[in-house]
Amino acid sequence: MSQRYFPISWDELHRDARALAWRLMELSPFDRIAAITRGGLAPAAIIARELDIRLVDTICVVSYREIEGEKAEERGDITILKGLDGDGTGLLVIDDLVDSGETAKTVKRMLPNAHLATVYAKPAGLAVVDTYVTLVSQDTWIVFPWDEGETIAKAHAAGKRP
Repeated sequence: MSQRYFPISWDELHRDARALAWRLMELSPFDRIAAITRGGLAPAAIIARELDIRLVDTICVVSYREIEGEKAEERGDITILKGLDGDGTGLLVIDDLVDSGETAKTVKRMLPNAHLATVYAKPAGLAVVDTYVTLVSQDTWIVFPWDEGETIAKAHAAGKRP
């Protein structure tokens, strides 16, 4: 299967996250919001502001890992680094993307009453997400603005300046 690349700018992400907030407004009120890290952090901050939600938390998940020797990532096993207590009642969970749906399924098992919303969605994950804004094809790799360029940590590990 060929891979399509779909770069998203900060302005586009902000616009799309606000569009998601608009859809979520009809479902409010939510008591609190949780971002699935790391991809959900920026959209969750925008949505928390738009919906005037002050209680913001994180669910820390690792689902993509670097392919050694390449500038690419691949899906791996889901690892929960930090979860949340409770059943998710009143909780809005935000992620940037639902892809295969595996991360979303894991979060839904942890927090069955939470409302899970993503800015972007692929067909394989649609059954798991409650609300999304933009549907992209399964063979599309979304390049988020925070994925552009080398990180400071990688540059430092390689002995160079970013």
